[in-house]
Amino acid sequence: MSAYLESLFGLRGRTAVVTGGSSGIGRAMAVALGAAGARVVLLARRSGPLGDAVADLAAVGASAAAISADLADRAAVTAAADEIVDRYGEPDVLVNAAAVNHRPPLPQLTDADWDQTLAANLTAPFLLGQRFAPAMAARGWGRIINVASQQAFRAYGNSGAYGVSKAGLVALTRSQAEAWSRYGVCCNAIAPGVVETPLTGELFADPARAAGHAARAMIGRNGVPTDFAGCVLFLAGDAGAAVTGQTLFVDGGYSAT
Repeated sequence: MSAYLESLFGLRGRTAVVTGGSSGIGRAMAVALGAAGARVVLLARRSGPLGDAVADLAAVGASAAAISADLADRAAVTAAADEIVDRYGEPDVLVNAAAVNHRPPLPQLTDADWDQTLAANLTAPFLLGQRFAPAMAARGWGRIINVASQQAFRAYGNSGAYGVSKAGLVALTRSQAEAWSRYGVCCNAIAPGVVETPLTGELFADPARAAGHAARAMIGRNGVPTDFAGCVLFLAGDAGAAVTGQTLFVDGGYSAT
């Protein structure tokens, strides 16, 4: 990387926490951050995939660690955040990519579905932002990047509690930006289109449905996790220093049709 590109996108000396970094979009973002020089701490529930993701990061020469926690459990989130600070110091970058994707038709949505979805998809990003942003602000530099969804803006495919949680995450991003941007902490969201990940396995098990979504995208295909490597580096580095309170659509033009 040239010195100029390093100044825009390099993350050497930075520590990045990535929730949901064990699979899908979160994992691809974590690898990109690590390849750009950040030390990456992964936070997710399943220890097996976390180990695989740490191996991916090692393969690109990155320093990586993993902590297992249930992000739908408020006490577990708080304990994991404290463990991160105790073991690795205050992070410079927080990426909230973890999500629960219960999407039965709304009349069949249970109270338990609702509670777990809101806890993992909205409350956990709030708690982690509240924990890490003050230290970022005190240092005069930080980044919070929240992974939202098309369903924050439009209803399809039984949006249910998932769409509500992601709409709340977009609003939380604006509130975080209002609170912290003046101190050098840029807060933004990314809205994927239809992306093939473990969370969307049911959709992609139906080739006709998957093809229908691909036809709607202007690029003629559905998304893949590596589509999010460049955008997370833009928002996490100094290249994005004047970008805050925004939602970046990374959807192949899906939202423009």
